[in-house]
Amino acid sequence: MFVPFSVRDFLDRAVTVYGDRVGVVDEPMQPAASQGELTYAQLGDLARRQAARLDQLGIAPGERVAVVSHNSSRLLTSFFGVSGWGRVLVPVNFRLRPDEVQYIVEQSGSRVLYVDPELEESLKGVDCEHKFVLGTDSDLYAEPGVEPEPWEHDENATATINYTSGTTARPKGVQITHRNIWTNAITFGLHTTISDRDVYLHTLPMFHANGWGMPFAMTGVGAQHIVLRKVDGVEILRRVRDHGVTVMCAAPAVAAAVLDALPDWEGEIPGRDRVRIIMAGAPPPTKTVARVEQELGWEFIQIYGLTETSPLLTINRRRAEWDDLEPEERAQKLTRAGAPAIGVTLRIDESEEGSGEVLARSNVVLEGYWEKPEETEAALKDGWFHTGDGGILGDDGYLTIADRKKDVIITGGENVSSIEVEDTLFSHPAVAEVAVIGVPSEKWGETIKALVVLASGAEGGPDMEADLIAWCKERLAGYKAPTSVEFRSELARTATGKLQKFKLRAPYWEGRDRQVN
Repeated sequence: MFVPFSVRDFLDRAVTVYGDRVGVVDEPMQPAASQGELTYAQLGDLARRQAARLDQLGIAPGERVAVVSHNSSRLLTSFFGVSGWGRVLVPVNFRLRPDEVQYIVEQSGSRVLYVDPELEESLKGVDCEHKFVLGTDSDLYAEPGVEPEPWEHDENATATINYTSGTTARPKGVQITHRNIWTNAITFGLHTTISDRDVYLHTLPMFHANGWGMPFAMTGVGAQHIVLRKVDGVEILRRVRDHGVTVMCAAPAVAAAVLDALPDWEGEIPGRDRVRIIMAGAPPPTKTVARVEQELGWEFIQIYGLTETSPLLTINRRRAEWDDLEPEERAQKLTRAGAPAIGVTLRIDESEEGSGEVLARSNVVLEGYWEKPEETEAALKDGWFHTGDGGILGDDGYLTIADRKKDVIITGGENVSSIEVEDTLFSHPAVAEVAVIGVPSEKWGETIKALVVLASGAEGGPDMEADLIAWCKERLAGYKAPTSVEFRSELARTATGKLQKFKLRAPYWEGRDRQVN
């Protein structure tokens, strides 16, 4: 028997088995009215009414619905209310500038745009056929009792389009299917041993690779969702204490924020021997891993993947064989990307010099880049997904990421195209040449540095550095702006004029085993 997968399978089970259970606790400090506590039955009702409202607007299955929002129960509902009845959800990074949001809305062909109340004013100039503010629920949902038109499940249909920065100045839309999401959620849940006894804290933005799949996996097992709108170390500890949190996903900067909050925390550290913190984006420093285990008493789990892989490719979780190791030695093992998840095959393209490119095959690999056939063909060349990351596979099957082949900087868990930042700096009249690179940062993993050759007559110094950084912040999302500018008389190039970024990066990574952090 063949029954096609659908993202709605996760919600349907929660409604059937755990309908009376409180499934979601919304952020109490939402700028619009918080939805408070929602049972899974109520969550299911809201999802059906959201789908019915899209019916009323004439939005057919396959059409796109964009949403720009901080974490909220309304955003969580949209994963099911939009995709669960055949439409395509386009979750957009809420930190992007209005022109960047407009590009995504237009490139995806979205006919509906949901906007977080906090962003209503800043995004007022973004055009879309139907535009709603999350919180105006009379616009978002149909009347109670109105049922949506049925949709015949198609597991190969696109469920979400997630935009990611890569080697081009404009982000690409990653088409993730119902089958991709289903496979990722199930394997992720299996490897992290989630159950209906878990309480999940949304420290990870839900828009980011679909919250790595936890909106689906946790719903399917009947776990409770605790919505956190904005990351704050003390507030995370408070939610862990007050709600009995057992699992969270996060970039390394989140763990750093929690550790930084410890000196101001009064009382026992909550969650000891209970919380699993799952980290991705970039491997944190070894000492951070050791501190998470020793000072917090939380289990550290490392994963590796990309938006294009739904995203789980590898997982690194503490093994019984490592229990007797010294904390630092165990932490060193845990900072590796990990072993392939079930159903994932990895290999290294040895044709690359040094550390070859990591290639992957799995049911979690994207369908393609939205309306970009050439980029899709290049990414899926020869039946393998080309990650753009350089790595080494050990004899034990564990992957270590050693370098980044693409012009991508990962800072605080966010992908930044160095080309996009370079283009912005080039537009400044004082800039003659520029190279943008990632350099190590204890807080963010990597931070953005611009190496600049000034035009004739322009003078470097602190004022010019501040001016160039401000120039970028005015034209890009704030996290894409350089945190430092270094002025050079020339930049290393090949005989054909190509920038040699590996030479430019080398001094900042000297003494490190890897060229990523």
